[in-house]
Formats: sequence, structure tokens, C-alpha cells
Amino acid sequence: MTISVHLDQLLLDHKMTLTELADRVGITVANLSILKTGKARAVRFSTLEAICRELNCQPGDVLRFSPE
Repeated sequence: MTISVHLDQLLLDHKMTLTELADRVGITVANLSILKTGKARAVRFSTLEAICRELNCQPGDVLRFSPE
């Protein structure tokens, strides 16, 4: 199974940079970049909640499950 992160598309849709989202969410650009590239091993619900709040989306818009 694979969990993929679709933060790039959400940022494009909202015309927002990674740096701007990091500032709004209160997370470092480096940590947000790790999440964006799919290299994160975990994500805190509070971080996911803040991302969804700022991008006006649902967790399923950020993370997608694909069976292998």
C-alpha cells in the first residue's frame, strides 16, 4: 500500500508558496518540504489540521491511499 501526498497541487490551486504555508501553519519549511515530497514517516494530526484549515480542504485532499 502507498500513501501519497498531494500538497503540490493544493498549493497551486490556492496560489500559495510552500514558505507561505509553512508560516501560516507554524512549521519549518524544511519539515513541510519533507511532507510535500512524500519522505515523511508520520504527520501529526495538529499539523494536518492546520494545513487543511489554511488550504480549506479535507485530509483526504492532502493524503491519498493507493493499494498496490
